[in-house]
Amino acid sequence: MARKKRQLLRVPELIVRKREGEKLGDQDIRDLVTGFMDGSVADYQMSALAMAVYFRGMDFEETVAMTLAMRDSGKVMSLDQIDAPKVDKHSTGGVGDKVSICLAPIVAACGVAVPMMSGRGLGHTGGTLDKLEAIPGFRVDLSVREFRAQLRKVGCALIGQTGDLAPADKRLYALRDVTGTVESIPLITSSILSKKLAEGIDALVLDVKVGRGAFMKTEADARELARCLVRVGTLAGKRVSALLTDMNAPIGYTIGNALETTEALGVLHGQGPDDLRELTYELAAEMLRVAEVTKSKSQALRRIEREVNGGAALQKMRAIVKAQGGDPRVVDAPDELAVARYRRTVTATADGYVTDIDPLELGYASMGLGAGRSRAEDVVDAGAGIRLHVQLGDPVRAGDELATLYASERGRLRGGADRVSASFRIGKRRPAVRSRIIATIRR
Repeated sequence: MARKKRQLLRVPELIVRKREGEKLGDQDIRDLVTGFMDGSVADYQMSALAMAVYFRGMDFEETVAMTLAMRDSGKVMSLDQIDAPKVDKHSTGGVGDKVSICLAPIVAACGVAVPMMSGRGLGHTGGTLDKLEAIPGFRVDLSVREFRAQLRKVGCALIGQTGDLAPADKRLYALRDVTGTVESIPLITSSILSKKLAEGIDALVLDVKVGRGAFMKTEADARELARCLVRVGTLAGKRVSALLTDMNAPIGYTIGNALETTEALGVLHGQGPDDLRELTYELAAEMLRVAEVTKSKSQALRRIEREVNGGAALQKMRAIVKAQGGDPRVVDAPDELAVARYRRTVTATADGYVTDIDPLELGYASMGLGAGRSRAEDVVDAGAGIRLHVQLGDPVRAGDELATLYASERGRLRGGADRVSASFRIGKRRPAVRSRIIATIRR
């Protein structure tokens, strides 16, 4: 009891110090997180601290301390019994981002263990777990014991975060979400890295997206976040790098769970849209580099091409799906994944070139069709979504199909069609189409 009273008396002092721009010590931060979890630091006090951090920031040492304190608020997984290098990938989220589904088996086929913990979709960005569950029978709720066993046997597991990994992050994020303090780079960094460090990985590659369909809207903000993630992860003892990638148009041709899973599986067959393949291969090459299994990007890309073209990546995905209770036949026939029964097509109203496709509007339109959720408890419709028939820079004529909408309820199509139609711009001049990869951030 005496310890709790001392903590309670000290918390206002720490809040004031941070409010005034002073640096908090490692033990100060650890005491705050420990008290937050045992109840001696009230939610309103942690909210006040988050607001002080939002305005005053944290330096790298403080952010490392916050990251490690939140990591240690729950179990820290040990994967020492797995000999292969253990590397995960994290994306800050985008529209049509199905990269993890094809990335993980490719990297695993190259000899890297991939303990990939992903999330569910919320808002306009889709979640990897929802996409994987479009595969009949696929389980994402493996226990830690099952997770370890599969990682040893198959070399990859694709699951959701367990409740005992970094529980302080979940509680703090809930407070940040309702107090306007989500957009704090030190708190974003500690939130992402605390969960990843609790996985027991050796290295991490981050896909930091920037643009209208991303959390970070400007390149300057995205670079700052990427640099902070890489620096803090490195100071925490891991090999970490980040790719800055463009999210001003949806990735590939599909938005929605079954649709995106089908497209991602196509990459393992050596098919798929150019931009999706580019993103997947570049991230995979960086994962092989930080895993230290290849010495150069060109060597990594050659290895990736060999494992995809030779069928090893496809075989790895079959093994993953089978191990997690799914039907492995889907891997060889991805087009058979069910889509919603009601459909509506949006067409071009003029001749010209596709000069713009607004990813944010398409993300919200997909939500309205049933493919996303506005609240964590919402149930998604695996078959709902949008299939694009054109990409940025493509020529079109009036009447050409731009997109097809899928929904399980006919009424959802009406408003969705208007929103999807408004997402396209047709102009007389063909726009320049740049690579998805903007920069690579390393220590």
